Amino acid sequence: MLQQTTVAAVRPYYARFLDLFPTVEALAAADREVVLGAWAGLGYYARARNLHACAQAVAAQGGFPRTVAGLLALPGIGAYTANAIGAIAFGLPVLPVDGNVERIASRVLALTDPLPRGRPALHRAALRLGDADAARARPSDFAQALFDLGATLCTPRQPACAVCPWRDGCAGLAEGIAATLPRRAAKTARPARHGVTFCVIDRHGGVLLRRRPDQGLLGGMTELPGTDWRDGAWSAEEALQATGLPKGHTLPPLAAWTHAGSVGHVFSHFSLTLEIFCVRVPTIRVVSNDEHVCPPDRLARAALPSVMRKALALAMGGGAPGHAADDGHTQHRKRRVSA
Repeated sequence: MLQQTTVAAVRPYYARFLDLFPTVEALAAADREVVLGAWAGLGYYARARNLHACAQAVAAQGGFPRTVAGLLALPGIGAYTANAIGAIAFGLPVLPVDGNVERIASRVLALTDPLPRGRPALHRAALRLGDADAARARPSDFAQALFDLGATLCTPRQPACAVCPWRDGCAGLAEGIAATLPRRAAKTARPARHGVTFCVIDRHGGVLLRRRPDQGLLGGMTELPGTDWRDGAWSAEEALQATGLPKGHTLPPLAAWTHAGSVGHVFSHFSLTLEIFCVRVPTIRVVSNDEHVCPPDRLARAALPSVMRKALALAMGGGAPGHAADDGHTQHRKRRVSA
């Protein structure tokens, strides 16, 4: 959970996750939709799918592999995670290189090649930190000490070099450039994409939801039906024809829909603006295995990513169905759509 997510955001999710899945075996036996629902709001949902698959592989093997090669063979386990598990859990003499270790290595060794281009060379150089006697004798303590050093002293801004235990051997400090490292290439502008989402609500308050494909962004998560996300804006008429709903659905004409407003959401590589339309109908006909009507009392537990929770809350008049906080990008402006 802590990969690409802050500790503050993770804490309540972690506690709730352990309550639901107290053992690897319990996680392995759980339905994937329940796992995704417990993860909803944390982002990077491939992590949840891989974690579930990994638990199933570990349970089938009767326990965790105790070699880096064996760990790397598990679903979703890359070099950093394999080394972290190997060093911390099993005392293997390997060094997990995360952002903290990258920063320490770049400063101690005065490596100035900007990231991300310089990352492969930086990772190779960081392994030299693991040549210390402490690293070989106590790899678990050494790895966690590096994490703590980066989190508390060798911080991204204003590093506390005066009290750092490695200050005497830090080439970056000696050259007066420690605080500028690691250097990063100039960021490119984040592209803006646009989409339209349709919220269909039946007379009981049930909402039409569908499951996204396993591959791609938000893979396997639940969403409101809508258009693709593209560079240009959609007209309402065009969007209603491009919902992606299978044949057999009879959606009301455009004049029946209410434009609830728009929500904004920022992903790692683009920003998204979603226009939200909603309509109330007596009944909803489900015509695909990827669809279902979610009763109102189950919406809070649905595997909806944060952007869809924002959209659903707006469509239902601001009553937030779950744990996604509004980030200030929601615009409320309900109005009827002209035919």
